Amino acid sequence: MSTESPPLHDRDTLNARPDAVTVEQREAAFRGYFHIDRYRLRHALFAGGQGAPITRELLERGHAVAVLPYDPVHDAVVLIEQFRVGALGAGMGPWLLEIVAGIIDDGEEAAAVAERETLEESGCRVTALEPVQTWLSSPGCTSETVALFVARVDAGAVAGLHGLAHEGEDIRPTVLPVTELFHLMRAGRLDNATILIAAQWLALNREALRARWLDGPAG
Repeated sequence: MSTESPPLHDRDTLNARPDAVTVEQREAAFRGYFHIDRYRLRHALFAGGQGAPITRELLERGHAVAVLPYDPVHDAVVLIEQFRVGALGAGMGPWLLEIVAGIIDDGEEAAAVAERETLEESGCRVTALEPVQTWLSSPGCTSETVALFVARVDAGAVAGLHGLAHEGEDIRPTVLPVTELFHLMRAGRLDNATILIAAQWLALNREALRARWLDGPAG
């Protein structure tokens, strides 16, 4: 019996096939704060041809930015705390420690949304933006992408409570030394993916980013 593993499939080739996906039906399953569409589709198989029809629901909530505000002078980050119904539904404490985030409206640029949301949620003005990565937040059920930035801010400006009252936001910003952020990460106390990804990126790139921002203009 052969012990050789089959070669890895070239996903780019599969994605480029004109017959990769056949959507047989798409209908609105729910319209509320979020939109859910129901698809009946067939997709290409690794072994060739197309599979049998399957039904999938897709959450359509737009695309988002996430921002880790970082003060290179004080070597500190600005995090926010707020209520999250998803954490409540998961049986966890519903007040989470997070980074800034917001939805990109039609016609908006991600960088502009990053600056606006940082001011709205933390009270900090952005003087430089470092784009990090864009990823699918949960591709098994939603089309949402998250574009992550690290923003240069003055952590000394942090005070008070923030958020938009008409959107039900009640946000408290807090300043943490970077060493404390890394301690929380290593202790497994960062309990949402976005802050965890941002903390890991900063752990890998902090020295180079800090040197670059400290050498540049404050904005």
